[in-house]
Amino acid sequence: MQLEIRPDPAEVGRARRWARSRLAGSGIGGDEPLAETLILLVSELVTNAVVHTGRPAVLRLLLSGLRDGVIGKVRLEVADTSACPPAPRCADGDETGGRGLALVEVLADRWGWSYEGVGKRIWCELDRVVPGSSGAASGVGASGRGGGGVVTPAVYPACSAVTGVAAVTREGLAVREGLAYEVV
Repeated sequence: MQLEIRPDPAEVGRARRWARSRLAGSGIGGDEPLAETLILLVSELVTNAVVHTGRPAVLRLLLSGLRDGVIGKVRLEVADTSACPPAPRCADGDETGGRGLALVEVLADRWGWSYEGVGKRIWCELDRVVPGSSGAASGVGASGRGGGGVVTPAVYPACSAVTGVAAVTREGLAVREGLAYEVV
């Protein structure tokens, strides 16, 4: 599934609506934490492509790991024709931008980028945890029960500093001493 994006800030809203409809059509409810997190990641990556490249881009949504009719992993990709690599920033408290890649770092299970032809592709992946599933992937929240709603400092390795507070709603996190750790 893919959507062509024009270099226009209004495209970010269109990309969110498109992603919501594709998720819903695949059985991922809009109120599911995975969907909420994915829509935020769509906003961040499409905004970066539109604002920082000023060129058309392509948004791709790939659903995989289908087992017993349930999607196991969602991959989001944004490809553009700019060869400039993504540049993580350490935004000061009053700045209105510069936190997008820090959010991607905190919210995605995996992310990265690569050169592609004359441009690049930035991607991130989210693992879907189905409530009631067994194994370590079912997660432990702040209360010791599976689930999200964990609020933790967002430490961004590129900055080696706390960049703000992120509401982490994905499954598979445990809180110890105020920091979030992925349960493995």
